[in-house]
Formats: sequence, structure tokens, C-alpha cells
Amino acid sequence: MTTRAQLETLLAEKIRPSLQAHGGNVEIISYTDGILRIRLTGRCSGCPSATLTTEEFINQIVQTAFPDVREVRLAAGVSEALLAEAKAFLRRSP
Repeated sequence: MTTRAQLETLLAEKIRPSLQAHGGNVEIISYTDGILRIRLTGRCSGCPSATLTTEEFINQIVQTAFPDVREVRLAAGVSEALLAEAKAFLRRSP
């Protein structure tokens, strides 16, 4: 199993349930050179505590399980799924 697949398993088992309880989720954007880039989605994407969630919650769990991960970075910007949803909504508007 690749490191990325192992990270996905960790997210599914240890991180996503907590985020989903708040209406959010997390997706991996990339994992290169010891840096895991993630995006929070759903309600978590615009939450004022998103940076704190990443630094205190996600980073701690990931680095405990994967010492080779030097840093977990929160990616800014809007996910493709959210953009598609917004475009679909705008097309329905009169």
C-alpha cells in the first residue's frame, strides 16, 4: 500500500468522523517531500477554526502515525466540487 493510500485510510478512520460530525470533510491534494497538502470541505472549508483544526488536530494525528510527514498544510481556495455546485445553482436561478 502506498503512503498516500495509508494516509487516506488514516483520514477515514481517525479524522473524517470528527469533521463529518460538524458537516465537513477533508481531501488530500498532494503528498510530496514530506508535506501533506489538504483541503477542508463542506462546513469546515469556510470555518474560522480551519487553520487551528489543521494545526492542532489533523497535524498531530498524521505526524503521530507517519513521522515522515514533516508538515500538514491547509490549501486555500475553492474545491472543484464546490465550484461545480455553485455553477449549477446559478444556472437554475432566473
